[in-house]
Amino acid sequence: MLRALAHRNFRLFFFGQGVSLIGTWMQQVAMSWLVYDLRHSAFLLGMIGFASQIPTFFVTPLAGVFTDRWNRHRTLLVTQSIALAQAALLTVLALGHWVAVWNLLALSVLLGLVNAFDIPTRQAFLTEMVGNPEDRANAIALNSSLFNGARLIGPALAGLLIADQGEWFCFLLNTISYLAVLAALTFVRVPPRDHRREHPPVLTGLKEGLLYAFRSPPIRALLALVGLVSCMSMPISVLLPVFITESFGGGAKALGQLTAAQGLGSLAGALYLASRRTVLGLGKRIALAASAVGLGMIGFSWASGFWTAAAALLVAGCGLMVQMAACNTILQTIVDEDKRGRVMSLHAMAFMGMAPLGSLIAGWLAGVIGPPATVRLGGAACIVGALLFFRQLKNLRHHIRPIYIRAGILPEIAAGMEAASELTAPRRG
Repeated sequence: MLRALAHRNFRLFFFGQGVSLIGTWMQQVAMSWLVYDLRHSAFLLGMIGFASQIPTFFVTPLAGVFTDRWNRHRTLLVTQSIALAQAALLTVLALGHWVAVWNLLALSVLLGLVNAFDIPTRQAFLTEMVGNPEDRANAIALNSSLFNGARLIGPALAGLLIADQGEWFCFLLNTISYLAVLAALTFVRVPPRDHRREHPPVLTGLKEGLLYAFRSPPIRALLALVGLVSCMSMPISVLLPVFITESFGGGAKALGQLTAAQGLGSLAGALYLASRRTVLGLGKRIALAASAVGLGMIGFSWASGFWTAAAALLVAGCGLMVQMAACNTILQTIVDEDKRGRVMSLHAMAFMGMAPLGSLIAGWLAGVIGPPATVRLGGAACIVGALLFFRQLKNLRHHIRPIYIRAGILPEIAAGMEAASELTAPRRG
């Protein structure tokens, strides 16, 4: 389960990023609570989520072009440094009681722009840190485990610290946590990649990546499902403070605990994927996981108490992580190396870029039909998406199978083909 940690570079990045991600989740929970405490508006919660994620939708495809051209190691050092500065500024504003809706929106947009470059670069950089292709799927799963382990710890700490110290303290700890990942990146040593000295214009490179993804049925189907589930599952995250205050009568501590429950489910899903030794069979599990997201959301919308809500969030979190990470794993396995940055930028656009649309829809619908009905509607959409994906599985396997044979993922078939070619080859003599 931990075999990717045998690679020194990945091990350094893994532990450095782990500290940073705990701070990131603390800031996210503190930001949500601060916004709702200021205005008590579900729509404003949706707007903040929209502002932090909409740059990913528009900027990430272009960022993917540069990810395939720039030094990914140096790019990550720059993006993480800017994120540190954003967290530091947020700390100063909160500590000085200068927080207002407009500056929270502005800082959310800034972080969204940073993430537009950081996310696809980080995903593509995994293959450089893990030299053995057989360990890359495990590295992706471990990276997902790390993200959700932090999701388990960060919100729980945030709930306690907000009640005891205030939101500013969570922002401060997040600022400090960035030093860990920056230190880890400083010590990472990766061999230089082969770069083409001449590149086509940026828009030409963007078009090339879009056509490559669109013409591949597996990539197209995976990105479509990721985008749908990401968009339709957002009501849980956006409206959680509303459920806690209006349905469960809780406060910041309850917000941290329920967010941690979803994180616990996600961690369980990520560890399950890390324990798998092959990518074979992931297609069916992706469909089942997307269905679990929908069922968990519907269960949460009907929850009558804190513990039933926590159980539903655990199911939804597990399904969301298995579906997202498994899609990521298959994409990383079948994509051509020179298109990796662009395809992973499209994955980031589907995962993070569709989230702002989901945030905006959730905030608006909650005011029209109410938060429970909004969550139920999102859950039903996830189940429909899972069924449509399941219907395509046979055709998708037909397209993926030759790629797996060439990559040696189906070694017994590859060996059989090689033997057959030797038997049919003309004899010299």
